[in-house]
Amino acid sequence: MSALEPRLSQTSTPVPPPPRGGILGSAYRTLSIGMISCIFLIAFEATAVGTAMPVAARELDGIGVYAFAFSAYFTTSLFGMVLSGQWCDRRGPLRALTGGIGAFAAGLVLSGTATAMWVFVLGRAVQGFGGGLVIVALYVVVSRAYEERLRPAIMAAFAAGWVVPSIVGPLAAGTVTEHLGWRWVFLGIPVLVVVPLAVALPAIRRSASGPVDPDAPPAAFDRRRIRLAFGISLGAGLLQYAAQDLRWWSLLPGALGAGLLVPAVLGLLPRGTYLARRGLPAVVLLRGVAAGSFIAAESFVPLMLVTQRGLSPTLAGFSLALGGLTWAGGSWIQSTGRVAPYRERLMVLGMVLVAFAIAAAPAVLVPWVPVWSLALTWGVGCLGMGLVIGSTSVLLLKLSAPEEAGANSAALQISDALANVVLLAAGGAAFAALGGGSVGAAAHAAGGTAGAAASHPAAFVVVFLPMAAVALVGAWVATRLHERPAAEIG
Repeated sequence: MSALEPRLSQTSTPVPPPPRGGILGSAYRTLSIGMISCIFLIAFEATAVGTAMPVAARELDGIGVYAFAFSAYFTTSLFGMVLSGQWCDRRGPLRALTGGIGAFAAGLVLSGTATAMWVFVLGRAVQGFGGGLVIVALYVVVSRAYEERLRPAIMAAFAAGWVVPSIVGPLAAGTVTEHLGWRWVFLGIPVLVVVPLAVALPAIRRSASGPVDPDAPPAAFDRRRIRLAFGISLGAGLLQYAAQDLRWWSLLPGALGAGLLVPAVLGLLPRGTYLARRGLPAVVLLRGVAAGSFIAAESFVPLMLVTQRGLSPTLAGFSLALGGLTWAGGSWIQSTGRVAPYRERLMVLGMVLVAFAIAAAPAVLVPWVPVWSLALTWGVGCLGMGLVIGSTSVLLLKLSAPEEAGANSAALQISDALANVVLLAAGGAAFAALGGGSVGAAAHAAGGTAGAAASHPAAFVVVFLPMAAVALVGAWVATRLHERPAAEIG
């Protein structure tokens, strides 16, 4: 697979000349706006829910399993991604996208009405399943509907779709949380589902629905991959549970989870992924390393600011708003044609910036360090993520034949989500082991003041510094994204 040349124009029937113009030209305008609306929904959910999460976890007495509220989303999304890849390659992306948006909204309602932490986490799991269906379906649409020259631009537009939610989301969610309650953050977001359904689905039906070859009989679902997907989701869930419940008998679900996870990962990702084999395997691995290290660290930023520096949920979430702008900026940079020959070097630089931001974030634990410095630091990391994430998507589609776009997109997203689960589990275990579970309780008992949890800064440090080291490993992986020339191998 890693040696595949681009074969994106091959089909069983003659292909008409592709339409000219950009992603907002007459041929692509409605489709692009509809897909960006889907990304806008996902982005608004991520930024708004992240702001409300510390308050929800504290009210539901769930600070001790705080990381699980995040990783449950990624755990079930693993199954959704594999199912979506199969579904899209067999029937096209339309039904997977519709079902995914519906499940996404249902999960938000379930979390918003939860009266216990386990119900809240269950809602996050339903969201994750829907999100997994949606994100792979969107990648398949990009592969089928957009010519290769436009793919960097649509990926940059996806990143730009995060800008407004990154700025408005934390402010809106914080205000709603403080004045109406955190539940209304979850219950209000499903209203946004109407826009993607109304705009995206008709455009996708016209341009990218159905199988790649309509004349060929539909391929059967690969039951082995579905079983592996179930195994990877169940294994990830057991591993996360074991990491959050640090008692000796937790070794049993941890071992069982690892036993399910390892063979499933080996069967679902390209061969050589965890050896960082050049080409497609390295692209898939880098996506996981980048996303996992960054998201695992970012998940603890609002909690750190609320409990250690006494910020309100609004200000804690708003401290990440600059990241939406810089992420979009990094994605725009990678989309310009002039940087294409230097894409690998750009991605190495991106991972170095991510590692710097994660390592520098705990400096805000020092009382005399201004809180606003974290916003600047995190903006640097988001710039690096924009350079890396957009580029991995472009390279993956370049290395994928049309009939493989669903499976390979699923592999990329599996790497992303699995790394999030594993690294959140590791970070959550370290956080709990050093007293992180009592951080929120102490702050709540003292009225949310900074001094209430001042004895637990190490619980945050052991989350951020290891993730910075993982990001540095990603800088090395970024040097292995292209095949070595044959003359050089010989």
